[in-house]
Formats: sequence, C-alpha cells, structure tokens
Amino acid sequence: MSKSQDLYKHAKQRIPAGTQLLSKRPEMFAPGQWPNYAVKAKGCEVWDLDGNHYYDMTTNGIGACLLGYADPDVSAAAVSRIENGCMSSLNPPEEVYLADKLCEIHPWAENVRFARTGGEICAVAVRIARATTKRDVVAICGYHGWSDWYLAANLGDSHQLDGVHLPGLQPDGVPRVLKGTSLTFNYNDRDAFDQIIRNYGDRLACVIMEPVRNHMPPEGFLEYVRDEVHRVGGLLIFDEITIGWRLTFGGSHKLFGLHPDMAVFAKAMGNGHPIAAVIGTKEAMEGAHTSFISSTYWTEGVGPAAALATIDKMEKTKAWEHARMVGEIVQRDWKDAAERHGLRISCSGFPCLAHFGFEEYPLELKTLYTVLMLKEGFLAGTGLYPTLAHNEEILAIHREAMDRTFAKMAAIVKKGGKEAVLEAIGGPVCQTGFKRLID
Repeated sequence: MSKSQDLYKHAKQRIPAGTQLLSKRPEMFAPGQWPNYAVKAKGCEVWDLDGNHYYDMTTNGIGACLLGYADPDVSAAAVSRIENGCMSSLNPPEEVYLADKLCEIHPWAENVRFARTGGEICAVAVRIARATTKRDVVAICGYHGWSDWYLAANLGDSHQLDGVHLPGLQPDGVPRVLKGTSLTFNYNDRDAFDQIIRNYGDRLACVIMEPVRNHMPPEGFLEYVRDEVHRVGGLLIFDEITIGWRLTFGGSHKLFGLHPDMAVFAKAMGNGHPIAAVIGTKEAMEGAHTSFISSTYWTEGVGPAAALATIDKMEKTKAWEHARMVGEIVQRDWKDAAERHGLRISCSGFPCLAHFGFEEYPLELKTLYTVLMLKEGFLAGTGLYPTLAHNEEILAIHREAMDRTFAKMAAIVKKGGKEAVLEAIGGPVCQTGFKRLID
C-alpha cells in the first residue's frame, strides 16, 4: 500500500469519517486509489505523499484558491503578517482596512463582521438577523454549512434538506426544540416560497440563499423574494461563499443591481487562508451590537492580510474573467472529446464552476474517468473550478490526456458495458456528492 493509502487507513481510526470535509473524502473520487494527501501545492499543481505530481483539474481547494495555490503575492502578505506576529493582545489593523475595502466594493453595505470559515459566517449572519428582527424562523434556499440552525430543517418526519445536501442527512445532536425554525424552498419555486410567507411571515427573521449557482436567475425571481421578505418585515441574506468573486468581482448580486440586507463571503476571498465576512446595512446589522458574537481566532491577522492581497490581485488581474475563459475552453474540450469517442455527456454550470456528467453509468464512468486521469498525471473528476494558474500550456496537456482517457473509456464500454467498466476501475465506485436546492 502507498504512503497515502496507508495514512488514510490510519486516519479513519483516529478521525471520524477520515477527513474534516466531506468534499475531500477519497470516497467521493476513487476509493483506494485517490492520492488523499498533498505535501506541496503550487499554482494548479499538487505533489502527494508518494512523490507523485498532478495537475489539479478538480475544485482547486474546494473553490478557495481562485488565484491558484500558494500565490506569491498572497503568500508574501501572509508571511509578513506572521513574521510580525499574527496574534497579540491588540487587534490587527488589517481587519479595519479589509472592512473598508469590502464596503468600498459594495457601497450599499456599511457594517462588517469577520469569522474564519463559511459555516461560521453563515451562522453569524443568521444570528444577527434573528437578533435584529427579534424573530426565529429562517427560510433556506441553497447550501449554507453544517450548523444547528441549518440542519434543524431536517428535524421532523421529512428531511427538507434532502434536495440541498446528501439525502438522508441526519441531524443527530441538533436540539429537537429547533424543529420548525428552518424551512426550505427550491430555487424559483414561488409556490413553496409563498407558502412560507403565508404561514410564517410574521415570524420570519430572514431568507438566506445563494443568489445564483449554476444558472442565471429567472427574470424577477430574486426581486420577488426580496420584496416579499421585506413586506413581512424580514431580511434578505445572499450567500456568496462559492459563487462570489468567481462570476464577477465582489459577488454575483452585483450583476443584477440587487442589494440584499446582508451578504456573506469566504472561500476565494482569502485564496486558501481562512477568512470570512458578513457585510450589511447598519439597520440589518443592528443585532450584532446586542448578541454575543465573539471568538479569539477571529482576531488573528493572517486572514485579513491575505484577503487584502487576494482582493487586490483579483481586481488587477480580472481573475474572474480568466476563470470564465478557462472554463469555457474545458467545457468545449469535454464536449468535443465525448462526441469524438461516442460517450454521452451533459455539461452544466457557469464556466467558472464547470461540471459535466456521464449519461450512461454515471457513477461508474465518473470513477473510471478519475482513475484513468490519475494515470495521466491529473486530479480530475466531473467538475472544475478554474484558477488564474490554469494556462494554455496546461490546458493543452489536459486536452490530450482527457482525449486519450475518453478513447479508453469508450473502448471499455463497447467491450462489455457496465461490467467491463467496474472491472477496469479496479476498486469501489465513488459515492454521490452534494445535492442542492439551487440549479
């Protein structure tokens, strides 16, 4: 067994589920064959425990590294802050500079609070909304983390989050008294949303939703949600954690000229360094003055310093435009190779969050694709979050490797269908991933 597989086998004895993040579990890719651990990551390249080198054509840090791994400008800012002390009895001035920068980018916002992770900042935003409105009920449309307020939607006879997270997600450990405090509706399902407004309008603290995920919103939908939640006295929170900075600079809602009461950011804002923010109007953020929201490590200095450097470089390089261009090229390459070799696939999503799926034997072929691309020197699945580090040379190498892989896959399918695919995988099939309420 390789060092990577050996360490993961041991990890599962020490760490429940083996990893800290479901999206990084090897079982989501190619169980027993995925390299599992990185000892170095630079640009869009990764080196594993066994010394193997890969180009990363997957999510590149689950979307956290829009500029690429270990970007030199961001690293320099982080190292400088570390060398000058990232923690002391005083506060880092970078957090004020970052708050000012976020409000400059979003003139509708006047107040900012920081955390270090996406799940934390969603919990902070919901807490603030509840404190501001003096109400308890939250309406959900999208994926917003692991916290009690969110998983409370699955307390009861039916699991409302089955369409937003893994089906059958158990809210074990979430207090039963939270039942009925979080309600879900699907994207563009006005009937379901209207039912929440009718039944819970006078108790509704907020709607928290991803403004977009894979497609532009239907005309008038976001405006309708905003107007209705305001009509009943609630607040609108946009979750820009995944799409923010990728679709356009500063967040997808800027494309629509539609301002929420609050917006949350994380992931790409720090390019791999932990930092998260909720921004909002003074009125919406009033609850932050009365509710106890506080944490020692929200006062360290590396996160804000890295975010300032990241935002500056994203703005100068127009990284979101590069991500779109890379995604468009790869989507075209997927389609061309599939057509050439007779594999049926469907592509979806914005180019900056590009995905494809196999229409025949979807999980089996997805696993086989990953296994064969590993042999070509690529971390690859059916989704790509492009980065500034993906250049024409790497895309050309990927195009050739992916074409060879699709050719092999087509030959295997032709030879013996599903049974031949399972034999060629040489191990277990991957598990299913997230399912969300948003297209």
